Amino acid sequence: MKQNSSSRKLNEQAREVLAHILLFEVSDPRLDMVTITGCEVSFDRSMCNVYYTVDPSRYEDAAAGFAAAYGRIRSLMGRTLHWRVTPELRFMLDASVDEAQRIAEALAGDAGRNEESARKNADFDDSVYHRDDEDDDFEDEE
Repeated sequence: MKQNSSSRKLNEQAREVLAHILLFEVSDPRLDMVTITGCEVSFDRSMCNVYYTVDPSRYEDAAAGFAAAYGRIRSLMGRTLHWRVTPELRFMLDASVDEAQRIAEALAGDAGRNEESARKNADFDDSVYHRDDEDDDFEDEE
C-alpha cells in the first residue's frame, strides 16, 4: 500500500492505541509479552492489518488470545480513536523479527569463523613466497 505522511500518522496512531490496549486493558495471559510492530490502516479506515511479534514458542497462544479478545480490542480501539468507522482488525504474525534474529546468529557464527581464519593466516609464514632476488629487479638507472 502506498504511504504518505497522513497514512503513516494513522498507522502510528493505530499502533500506539493497540499497544496501550494490550498493555493496560486486556488481561488475557496469552497476550502478555506481545509486541505490536506495526499497523496498516486502509485508505477508508475500514480495515487494519496489525503486525505483532512474540516468542516463537507462543505463536499459537498469541493467535488464540487475539481471537478471544478481538471484540474487546476493537471496541476499545473505536472508543479511543473516535474515527467515523472502527476498522476490522486482522492480526498477522510479523516474522521479520525472527528472521532478523536468525540472520544475526548466522553473522555472529560467521564472524567467529572469520576470526579463526585470520588467526591461522597471521600464523602462516609468508617468507616461503618471498624471493631474495626480487629487490634486484628495480635498480636505479642512471
